[in-house]
Order: sequence, then C-alpha cells, then structure tokens
Amino acid sequence: MRGAGQQAILEAARHEFAERGYAAASIRDIARRAGVSLSAMYHYYTGKQELLHALVNDSGQAYFESCRKELEAAGDDPGERLAALVRATVRYRAEYRLESSLTLTEWRSMSAGQLEDFQRRQFDGSRMFQQIVEDGVDQGVFRTPHPEDARRGVIAMCNAIAQWYREGGELSVDELAERYVELALVLVEYRPAGRRPRHPA
Repeated sequence: MRGAGQQAILEAARHEFAERGYAAASIRDIARRAGVSLSAMYHYYTGKQELLHALVNDSGQAYFESCRKELEAAGDDPGERLAALVRATVRYRAEYRLESSLTLTEWRSMSAGQLEDFQRRQFDGSRMFQQIVEDGVDQGVFRTPHPEDARRGVIAMCNAIAQWYREGGELSVDELAERYVELALVLVEYRPAGRRPRHPA
C-alpha cells in the first residue's frame, strides 16, 4: 500500500501532465503541487519517466481487474464475453483518458524495460479480444467473414474514446458502454439463439 505522500505525488503528476503536457511538466512543480519536498519526491521516484510508468502501470492494472470482474459475470457465451470486454474497455478509456493519451504520445519516454512491460500488456489485452472472437466464430454465433478485421475495429473504436470523451456530455459512461456493445456485436455479426446480451443486474 502506498503512503499518503506517495499517492499525493502520483496525483500531482497526473494533473501536471494533463495541464502542461509531459514535456513541459517539471519535477519541482509536481513536488510543489503534492506538498512535498524535492528530497521526498526523489525518495519515491527518480524522475518523470518513473512517474509516467507508475501512472500507466496503475491504470493498466485497474483495466485488467475490471476485465476480470466483467468476464466472471458474463458466463461462457462469446457474445456476452465480448460485451463484457467492451464495457470494461470503454470505461477504462473514459475514466483514464490521461493515461491512455500518455501511452500513445509519450511511449518513447519510457525506458526499454518499461516499454517492454507496456507492450506485453497491450498484447495481453488484444489477445483477450482475439480469443473471444475466435470462440464466437468457432461456435457459429459470430458470422463475420472477417474476424480479425472485426476484432481490430472493436478495439480501435473503444481506444478512440480517450481522444474525444468528456464528462458531462450527452451520454454517461455506462450509456456509452452499452452503445459500443451494440456496435461491437454488429461488427462480429453476432447471431445468438436468444436475446442480445445485456449488462448483468
């Protein structure tokens, strides 16, 4: 568990990166915003690169935990499982917009080891979608003749949310997630025996 000071530093870095951009944000300003000395800052983090990795790593862990919970509630039907992953991904991109943007724009600022961790996490996330789409095709409930293109399309549209979504808009995050579930199931041409999968009560 992190102490209050360490958590304050991460929150300060998050706000500074959001307001100033990663390149313009300074360690001194982050420390000032967190209410800690520079020596305390360096006790926890060696610099911006390590702060960037901590933010990206924390948000990644939150995403996979959300996926795990959604999938546990979804059951075995590929349509339900795809819907679960879409919900988790939409919520992540809407709620962690800064971290999502940082991974797209500042990945060159990561060390080799940090970049390897990030790429491994990307692969694991993509693989979850791939496995579900393959299962749906094998079971005959996903009728798309282009499953790999459909998978890429679902991931791309969910990821793009981080670039445009703002709180207080026309749709809540949950409403947006359900809309994207509809779109994803159209892309894979889901043909279930029963009704379209809905969010579990």
